[in-house]
Amino acid sequence: MKRQQKERKLPLRRCTGCKEMINKSLLIRIVRSGDNDFSLDPTGKLPGRGAYICKNISCLEQARKSKGFERSFKSQLPKEIYDKINHTLILNGGG
Repeated sequence: MKRQQKERKLPLRRCTGCKEMINKSLLIRIVRSGDNDFSLDPTGKLPGRGAYICKNISCLEQARKSKGFERSFKSQLPKEIYDKINHTLILNGGG
């Protein structure tokens, strides 16, 4: 008799822009380290507080307008990080 393998649950995260629950692998993670440095986390494994966003520009604009990242991190997100996210989205065709 064969043992049935458990189906693994896909990790879901909420997009900061559109507020939808989406598979973690389809999102971009922004992380704030302990010393208040922000960076993009392509691996999803850097230590620190993380927030996620869909890979499309409209979600980034929505997050920026609603100050979603500021709410998630409880501090101001530097303009350079918004620019890096925007650049990453453009390179990946996330229009």
